[in-house]
Order: sequence, then structure tokens, then C-alpha cells
Amino acid sequence: MQILTRTGHDLSAVLDIPDEPVVRGVVVFAHCFTCGKDLRAAREISRALSLQGWAMLRFDFTGLGESEGSFADTGFHSNVDDLVDAVNYAQERFEAPVIVAGHSLGGAAALVAAADCPDVQAVCTIGAPSEPAHVKKLIQCSIEDIERRGYAEVEIAGRTFTLGQEFLRALEKPNMQMIIASLRRPLLLFHSPVDTVVGIDNAAAIFKHARHPKSFVSLDSADHLLTKRTDARYVADVFAAWVSRYA
Repeated sequence: MQILTRTGHDLSAVLDIPDEPVVRGVVVFAHCFTCGKDLRAAREISRALSLQGWAMLRFDFTGLGESEGSFADTGFHSNVDDLVDAVNYAQERFEAPVIVAGHSLGGAAALVAAADCPDVQAVCTIGAPSEPAHVKKLIQCSIEDIERRGYAEVEIAGRTFTLGQEFLRALEKPNMQMIIASLRRPLLLFHSPVDTVVGIDNAAAIFKHARHPKSFVSLDSADHLLTKRTDARYVADVFAAWVSRYA
């Protein structure tokens, strides 16, 4: 299926609907930086939610996976816009509560998008940075080229992407402390204390600035992408139990 964005691009999306006469609610899921909607963690969460009567909408951000648009022209702001457009689609499709969840940079986008979507009931983040600018650590060796030439080819997880100056500028814009403090929505944080991509201190910062109700779940020995099936399923099952309070 496709979701039409405000820029006129179609986002490739999957809507997983439970075998229930009435859908209890829908979770809109934002994937991690340069990942995609079919990452194991997203599929496992969708499976667990379906067993609880929840639908889940997962999609590829602009320029990634099967979605239209140029990744080189995107940035954190466009991720947030894509997510808001996906939330609006879910709200039009279902007369049910909407929850926003995000993995890694998608988690930061979920926090910002929820602030722009007053009808979102709750927010969940998985291994999220407290500041989008954290992503600069992944492209540190290319920042000088981007600033000098306007763009650069960057290799991330074995794939090559073109990043431009707008991408860097967008990472600096959100005042995350203010956004998190003013969110006033139930918040669930998942984070591994041994995450080597986004350190556990990021979860501590988000938790510190968020208001109650807020919950933190330590993922023990899990890696950042939850590549072990047992870790992905644990997150899925805990999240499914938590979200049931907001149906």
C-alpha cells in the first residue's frame, strides 16, 4: 500500500490488521536511520500487537526502501513530516486510538511527531537518541566533505547514501528537551545498557526530561538493532502489554 505525503511522494507501507471484528487501536512505527519497515524488530512488534487486537502501520521513509523521493533531499525534518502524514492516514482509516513508536532515530522522530499530533495517545521509543544530532557520530568522517562540497557519499551498514547540507542542518533544529518536557503523553522507553550505537545515557536524558507517566525497560544484553530474535520478541511482547492500557 502507499501513503501520499504532503510533498506528493508515495511512501511504501504495510498495514498489518489483526483477525478481529474490531481493531482496538493502531500503532504507527518509524524505523531506524537508513533501515526500513521490514526490520525484524518491526515485524515482531507487529506480530505481538496483532495477537492483542492491534493494527500496525509501518512504512519506509522518503527515499528509502520502496518509497518514492530522493534520500539525498531528506533529513530529520522530513522524517517527522512523513511520520505525521502516516499518523494522519491511520487516524482517517481507523476510529481507534493511535500510538506512535520509533526505533533509534525513528524514536526521536516519534517524540517530535507526537508533539504535532494532539490525538496520539502514547509514545514508545526503542534505542532512541536524546538529540537527532547524535547521528553525526555515524558520519563523522564525511561531515567536512558535506560542509565543503554540499554533499558526500557516506557508507552506512555496508550501503552507500548521499547526504547533503540540509541533512546536517535539520539535525540541529529541534529543541528536544522542550519537546520531551511538554509532550504530556504516556511514554515507554526501551534501551540496552550495552548499546554501542546509541548509548544508554540517551535514554537517561529522555527519561529525565519526560513527565509521568513514563516507563523504562532495560534490554540487558541486546544490540542496537535487536538482531537476536529473542530480544526483538521480548520488546514486542512487553510493548503489546503496555499499549493495552491505551485502547
